[in-house]
Amino acid sequence: MCAQCKSNHIQRAGGGVVAERRRGVVLEQAILRAAAEELAEVGFPGLTMDGVAKRAGTNKNAIYRRWPSRAALAVAAYREFAERSVELPDTGSLRADVLELLRGANRQWSSPLGDVLRGLLAGIGDDPELLRQVQEASNDGGSALWLAILGRAVARGEAAPEALHPRVATVAVVLLRNEFVTRGAPNVPDGVLVEIVDEVYLPLIRGRGAPPA
Repeated sequence: MCAQCKSNHIQRAGGGVVAERRRGVVLEQAILRAAAEELAEVGFPGLTMDGVAKRAGTNKNAIYRRWPSRAALAVAAYREFAERSVELPDTGSLRADVLELLRGANRQWSSPLGDVLRGLLAGIGDDPELLRQVQEASNDGGSALWLAILGRAVARGEAAPEALHPRVATVAVVLLRNEFVTRGAPNVPDGVLVEIVDEVYLPLIRGRGAPPA
């Protein structure tokens, strides 16, 4: 038996093996993995608590004790999966960092995970808090990641401290998201990403804190 399998089992007094009761973080991670797999297969419209419970090898009560609704579980599962795929670029250049993050978002939104994201956004549009959580977790990195990138640029002298504002920091990814949402683009050409950075994002950043003409 593999080490992972052993960790999920205990020995009976008579020598038989029975499944160990999972608790806490171990059970939560199993449920989130199961929910993420269900989302990838059936999307948010087809997601059910019964399906997740069966895949996770638990019962619905264990799920409802942690997440009060199907939507809340779906958002938590998406966040768990998406946040693992986000890495903070550190190229030493604001332009290169922004382009790398935009390209990552473009790849993700064009992937099956992007289909899951669009299904979630459509299904939970009437819940502002869940909507905010999904938007933060999508591979635009959320405002914290963009502010971290911009903070490094400030430290290097590439930008003024006045540029450190969430709405300013996330302008590039908001424009990219607009390409998907309003134009229905299955994939945004790289030239558009470069244009967003060079024609909009960097001029905006450089203008923050600059003395008036």
